[in-house]
Amino acid sequence: MKAYLGSVFHMTDDPAIVGRDGAHQYFEDGMLLVADGHIIKAGDRAEIEKTLAPNTEILDHSGNLIVPGFIDTHIHFPQVDMIASFGEQLLDWLNKYTFPEEAKFADPAHAADTATFFIDELLRNGTTTALIYGTVHKQSADALFAEAYRRGMRIVAGKALMDRNVPEAVRDTAESGDRDSRELIDKWHGKGRLGYAVTPRFAPACSDDQLTRAGKLLAEYPDLLMHTHLSENAGEIDWVQSLYPTNKDYLDVYDRFGLLGDRSVFAHCVHLEGEEYQRMAEADAAIAFCPTSNLFLGSGLFHLKEAEKYGIKVGLGTDVGAGTSFSLLQTMNEAYKVCSLKGDKLDPFKSFYLATLGGAKVLNMSGKIGNFEAGKEADFLVIDTASTPLMERRLSNSKSLDELLFVLSILGDDRTISHTYVAGDLAHKRG
Repeated sequence: MKAYLGSVFHMTDDPAIVGRDGAHQYFEDGMLLVADGHIIKAGDRAEIEKTLAPNTEILDHSGNLIVPGFIDTHIHFPQVDMIASFGEQLLDWLNKYTFPEEAKFADPAHAADTATFFIDELLRNGTTTALIYGTVHKQSADALFAEAYRRGMRIVAGKALMDRNVPEAVRDTAESGDRDSRELIDKWHGKGRLGYAVTPRFAPACSDDQLTRAGKLLAEYPDLLMHTHLSENAGEIDWVQSLYPTNKDYLDVYDRFGLLGDRSVFAHCVHLEGEEYQRMAEADAAIAFCPTSNLFLGSGLFHLKEAEKYGIKVGLGTDVGAGTSFSLLQTMNEAYKVCSLKGDKLDPFKSFYLATLGGAKVLNMSGKIGNFEAGKEADFLVIDTASTPLMERRLSNSKSLDELLFVLSILGDDRTISHTYVAGDLAHKRG
């Protein structure tokens, strides 16, 4: 049993549905009680202290903010070394930078080295759970799973499926993609805190045979996720239209192959039309909102309020390497700007919801992670509210919780994460 002292904050529901007051708990002089990697209780320090056994270990983070671990709903592990690549939109960017970089992951040693760095970066930025793309190479997923398992992290990942319209070095076949996916599922899915996602790159990169097999695989294993891209870029959408002229729209292509359902996570969804939103809502599919990459590649502006109107599950994705930071705090910053450009204001409580409990719902894991409800896994962060001189000076004038959260969501970055705990164990300490 361990008790952590500090200001304790977590989201209990979506503030867009129940209002901010009914969607969070905040204990300014708080305590988080943890045992055997799970949350026992979060509440006021004075109340919980009365119940502590005499030998309870107490870790003092007073003056800092304790929040649930961040959940990244869309990120590319093989694109670490090409982050901040200049000057292209999506399709040209893939051919010029992404595919040559991903070809390197045919080398298991390169995959293992990158996996170590990648997991380090996630934890340094306060990300304790992520939905992750590998390359087409089976060994890329093997390396990632092995490293996450060693750290006790909860991740969901998959090897990319792409058997057409991509260079030979990053191409599989419908048969090999299916075989490799099944072998990875048998080896890693459900081991420790690991999960598998069927991972078509996107419709233009997958043959009908490959998408058919992906749909059958998803149906065969009822606890897998499906993770792909949808309506990110106007040129991409036109390409899909030319490849599938008889389908109603881009979403309809995935639906045709059994890939639209309550375990489907679609990254981007920048250019959805009304009927597509409605069909996603009816299927209980989810969206990964990736503002930094959408701005960086000039793809467009995701309409969060429209997704809310239809009741679609939404989480935040960094989308490294088109995304420009591993930090979900910096991603909140860009999300606020995207919403402003769409004529809306992103409430800071909603930002933290998207990065925690909202992300857990996207991954169908809200019964395990996402907040401090008793019995959930103890993934949490200590946020240093004086991590930079500017933040310390700005927050010295803060008068409310919503102002604190907003400043963190605009000025925060990796420096703001003091400690990262995974299943109750310290996984990262700044410095």
